[in-house]
Amino acid sequence: MNTSVIQSTINAFDKPVIFLDLDYTIQAVNDSYRELYSKKVKIGQSKCYEVSHSNSEPCDKHGEACPLKLCLENGKSNSVVHIHHTEHGKQFCDIVMKPVKDDDGLVIGFLEIIEDISFASANMQKDKMIGESHEFRKMLKQVHRAANSEIAVLLQGQTGTGKELVAQALHYDSSRKDKPFVIIECTGLNETLFESELFGHEKGAFTGATHAKKGLIEVANGGTVFFDEIGDVPLNMQVKLLRLLETRTFRAVGGLKQKKADFRFLSATHKNLKQLVQTGNFREDLYYRIAGFPIHLPTLNSRKEDIALLANYFLKYSEFNHKKFSSKALSAIQNYSFPGNIRELKNIVEQASLLSDEDIIDVSDLPDYIFESFNEISKASGTRLDTLEQVECNYLKQIFKNKPDSIENVAEQLGLSVRTLYRKLSKYGIKTYS
Repeated sequence: MNTSVIQSTINAFDKPVIFLDLDYTIQAVNDSYRELYSKKVKIGQSKCYEVSHSNSEPCDKHGEACPLKLCLENGKSNSVVHIHHTEHGKQFCDIVMKPVKDDDGLVIGFLEIIEDISFASANMQKDKMIGESHEFRKMLKQVHRAANSEIAVLLQGQTGTGKELVAQALHYDSSRKDKPFVIIECTGLNETLFESELFGHEKGAFTGATHAKKGLIEVANGGTVFFDEIGDVPLNMQVKLLRLLETRTFRAVGGLKQKKADFRFLSATHKNLKQLVQTGNFREDLYYRIAGFPIHLPTLNSRKEDIALLANYFLKYSEFNHKKFSSKALSAIQNYSFPGNIRELKNIVEQASLLSDEDIIDVSDLPDYIFESFNEISKASGTRLDTLEQVECNYLKQIFKNKPDSIENVAEQLGLSVRTLYRKLSKYGIKTYS
C-alpha cells in the first residue's frame, strides 16, 4: 500500500476525506477533514468513529448503519447519512465510502468522503429541517443529492409535510443559491392569469393592463422556480407549461419578442399525478418532464421519533420559549395521528403555549381533540393505564421473541433509525441475537 500516493490523491479533494484500513484506522487524512473535527487525528492510531462520533466502537454498535461494514459485505461503494460531532457541534453529513483495491482486486482500504448537509440540523437551529428518524434521513440524502444537480424535482406528499421548506433547501444548497427563488401558486389560476403571472404582459395587452409587467419566469432568471400544487394546473394550460420547459423560451402576453428563460424547475403536489395521468387529467409528457427526480415527503405519523423534537423546536422559537412540555403532554402529542402533519403540530404547540397558565404545558392545555384521543387510549387499556414506556417495552419484547432476520428491517418497519432501536433495546434490557 503506497500511502504517499493515497495522501496525494485525497489532498486533491476540496471535501473532508480520509483513507481507512480494514480495521477502521485512519492511515491518511486531508486538511479539510482535520479542520472539520475538534478531535485530533493521529495517523495509524485514530479510528474513524472515535473522531466523527466520539465513540469507542463502530457506528453499527450504536444504532447507525456503518458504511465500511456495508462495503465489506457487498464489495461496492456505499453511502449513509450520519450525525457527526464536528468543530461546530452536531451536524448531518452525507458520507460516501469507496473500497480501494490492489492489482489483484483485493480490498486494501477505503476512501471516506464527507459532505455537510447544511440545510438540516441536529441541534434545533432556526430555519433548518429538523429530525433524526430513518424516514427523515432517507429524505435528507435525496434532497442533498438532488440539490447539486439541475434535474427537475417533484416533491410528493400530504399537505403539511413541509414541501416548501424542502424546495427552499434544494435551492439554497445549489449553485443557484445567490439567485432568486420564486414560488408560483398553481391553485386557482385561470388561463389569462396563468400566462400573465408566468410570462408577464405588455401595456394594453388586455383590459386593465395599464403598464407592462415582468412575469415570474423572467424575475427568476438564473434562479429557481417552484410550482406549488402543480397538480392543480388545468389541462389546457399544461401545454404552455410543457412548451416552456422544453424550449426554455416564452413570450409576454401581448408581446411579439421571444425571450429566453434560465431557471431550475421544482414542483410539488399532494395529488397522485400518475392517477391523474391515467384519468386524462394530467399530461403524461408533462409528468415525465417534471418528475425527473421524485422525492416522497414522509408523513409526520411515520416519523414518530421526530415528533417530540419538532414540538420542542416550535416551542423554542415561539414567543413562549420560556415554557416547557410535561412528559405526559409530549406522550399525548406523540400518540396523536397528525392528519395535518408538521403544520398541524406547529398549530398545536402554539395553541397549547397560549392556553397554558403555567410554565409547564400539560395534557389539559392541549386542544380538546388531542386530549380526547389520549383519554380514549387510557380507557381502552382498562382502569390501570400502562405507561408508554411499558407498552413500548412489551411490544419490542414480543417482536424479538420471534427472532426476526434483520434488526435493520425491524427498525425500518417501526420508522426508527437502527441507532435508536438499539438504544431502546439496551434501555429495556432486550437481547436480540445470541
